[in-house]
Amino acid sequence: MGNAHKKPHGRGDGGPHAESNSSHHEHRRNRGTSDKYKVPQDSKEKIANGSSKRGSTASVQGDQSGSGKATPVGGNAGETVNLDAPCGALPPPLSRLKNEGNLLFKNGQFADALEKYSQAIQGYTDSGIDSPEDLCILYSNRAACYLKDGNSQDCIQDCTRALELQPFSLKPLLRRAMAYESLERYRKAYVDYKTVLQIDVSVQAAHDSVNRITRLLIEQDGAEWREKLPEIPLVPLSAQQHRREEPPSAEVLQARAEKAARDAERKAEVRFSALKQEGNDFVKKNQYQDALGKYTECLKLKPEECAIYTNRALCYLKLERFAEAKQDCDAALKLEPTNKKAFYRRAMANKGLKDYLACSSDLQEVLQQDPNVQEAEKELEEVTKLLRQSLASASPNKPRKTVPITEVEDDENVTAVPNSKNSCKGEDISINLQPASAYEFGQSLNTARSSGNTVACAELLASTAPEMLPQFLSTQLDGHTISFIMQALHSHLLEKDPYLVYQHLNHLHTADRFSVVLMLLEKDERHHMTQLFEHLSAVQSTQFTKNDVQNLANKYI
Repeated sequence: MGNAHKKPHGRGDGGPHAESNSSHHEHRRNRGTSDKYKVPQDSKEKIANGSSKRGSTASVQGDQSGSGKATPVGGNAGETVNLDAPCGALPPPLSRLKNEGNLLFKNGQFADALEKYSQAIQGYTDSGIDSPEDLCILYSNRAACYLKDGNSQDCIQDCTRALELQPFSLKPLLRRAMAYESLERYRKAYVDYKTVLQIDVSVQAAHDSVNRITRLLIEQDGAEWREKLPEIPLVPLSAQQHRREEPPSAEVLQARAEKAARDAERKAEVRFSALKQEGNDFVKKNQYQDALGKYTECLKLKPEECAIYTNRALCYLKLERFAEAKQDCDAALKLEPTNKKAFYRRAMANKGLKDYLACSSDLQEVLQQDPNVQEAEKELEEVTKLLRQSLASASPNKPRKTVPITEVEDDENVTAVPNSKNSCKGEDISINLQPASAYEFGQSLNTARSSGNTVACAELLASTAPEMLPQFLSTQLDGHTISFIMQALHSHLLEKDPYLVYQHLNHLHTADRFSVVLMLLEKDERHHMTQLFEHLSAVQSTQFTKNDVQNLANKYI
């Protein structure tokens, strides 16, 4: 340790230190002590400067308060300090010597600073004043100069004198401990460092040195190293009270809290990754119950991780716990509203729950995002069949009631529309073109549809406000009705008023049961619907764009 430390010249005069350390060199060769226990140079400088606490940058101990300007002694150009500032009970000449020493030390001129402190100490003795505290500070400051110049022996002597004047003074103890350590007198250094920590437990330099010397003493003296230590003095409470660590500031508390949060986050992330991997491994082995438990633990750590919800939903599906699978998919879609995997697995959960309509809706969403998902396409075909069977069983075939058409006498609301060529009879029919209710609209629409008269249907739609169409169709919407309306719009209104066609289509899909009815359309009916949108998108209009038509078509096709 200290043997490898080159001794600087003593007393700042350029001459070598006279003290021999041959015995310590011999001891190092016998014990085989490595440089890993060498005292760090920065620690030595901190203690010599009086920097003892965490983050402290205190200079040589001494009073430097006051105002007024003076020419710097050895300082930087332009720097001004008050060299005549009072220092405790010292008379002005001694105060000036001390202030000059402080300034020289601050500027790294340790030999010159040492001389100023020595003059102040001699002047103190000659003046006959009685101020042990001020003399203690002078000895402590001169000890710092000795320590900087590598003169450890004189540093120890001055620190001891200072401690005789002011027992348990912190800086003299630190500097003497450092000097002992540099001379490889480790047991005495250990005692001084431990005494410092009794005075102020926040002195980081003392903690570091105690740890370093402890390792060395164990290596040197073995398990009984404590028995060979000198007695560590017990610091009285009166010496501790004014040096107790101050409560941490708000900034320190915040920094500690942030660090604790970061540490906890890192630990949680490591734990989360491990649990997720274990869950994935169980899934590969088809051990879904075990995988489910791992994913559940993952969600306790990161409850907003979308992928874990979809993974656990898969486990629930495999275990036929469809309601729970649906709940997990719902949670995933709240976090990522376009998650394709969540839509598909929710579709499978709805299928297991026999909610074929919801299943179909989710499958259509998957195919809208990615038309190449073959599994979704196959499932949609199967679910469509199941939905038709379900609707058929829920609504047994019953003879349709014939509703007589009541002729309205008000000519203003009635028109005679010629039958189409597909009319059963060659007679004109009369329908109400301004229905006031869903019932009246249904009568008019059924009259046109029963005879296949798309012209009459087109006239009815032309006289009906588009926003009223969903309400009028709410009680009688079926696949044939949608197909018939599409034919009327395509054949008779598209050329006359394409914007009206766009408006009707924009409202029609909001009608009740529309999505169910849309699934029941036959292939030819879907083809006719596609043609309508193709022709509508080709129309040049200032009221809607081709992109508007495409977005609307996605709700139908």
